[in-house]
Amino acid sequence: MKLALIAGPTASGKSALAIALAERTGGTVINADSAQVYRDLRILSARPSPEEEARAPHRLFGYIDGAESCSAARWAADARAEIEAAHAAGSLPILVGGTGLYIRTLLDGIAPVPPIDPAVREAARALPVAEAHAALTREDPDAARRLAPADTTRVARALEVVRSTGRPLAVWQAAREGGIGDCVALAPLILLPDREWLVARCDARLAKMFDEGGIEEVRVLLTRTDVPADAPIRRAIGVPEVSALLAGEIDRDEALTRARLATRQYAKRQYTWFRNQPPADWPRETRSPTIELLDYFPFSG
Repeated sequence: MKLALIAGPTASGKSALAIALAERTGGTVINADSAQVYRDLRILSARPSPEEEARAPHRLFGYIDGAESCSAARWAADARAEIEAAHAAGSLPILVGGTGLYIRTLLDGIAPVPPIDPAVREAARALPVAEAHAALTREDPDAARRLAPADTTRVARALEVVRSTGRPLAVWQAAREGGIGDCVALAPLILLPDREWLVARCDARLAKMFDEGGIEEVRVLLTRTDVPADAPIRRAIGVPEVSALLAGEIDRDEALTRARLATRQYAKRQYTWFRNQPPADWPRETRSPTIELLDYFPFSG
């Protein structure tokens, strides 16, 4: 089964390239971005516009309500179904997105970690990150060496796993199951354009988001009493910043500055991940995305 993958940091031109590939091949564009799954954030998540979506079939964009959470495992199961549906229809599935965890879970499978004891989880996540990392150094030293001491989320996760299961997270990850990587003929392309070009694109796009409905999008989201305070959608880039603006805590310029900084930091993390984590034989393209990049895909002619 053929599968195209276009990945990279935010604002790197992935969506436009994916749509161009879909138009050339009769393909189906399948979202692999954790923010773009949510229905409530078309603008701030930079989902394709209705006009762009009309140019080719699009799947898994805006299909989950903001009151829900979407895990990598849930998305991977949905993506597998859409890939199979595209093949059944004679259409090339084209994965596009910047969420490395989603892509890795789909291709490599998921670690079969059993449910974590709620009391263990609560205790691990209540620790200050310095204390959690010190505990991890004692209980799972390999994980402690691998993780940044200030990485609150991953340190807590590693700590809760080893405490609840008695086995390090790395042991569970070595037993991944359910991946489709061995079942598909994958044609990947990672976009890693010039960093200054990328930052300029991020900054310009955010200003446009603010001007063209992003603020109103958050205003509507905040009226929803069914969306929990800790829902992932409330942590999406732009939402906390615009929320502070709407609360009168900061002005528009400050909200835009903070959102730009958060986007730059996110793009930097994505850039580093995609440069170092995927297999070495996946092509990395440093040029700005153009139609010529479709030549990377053997089935695009």
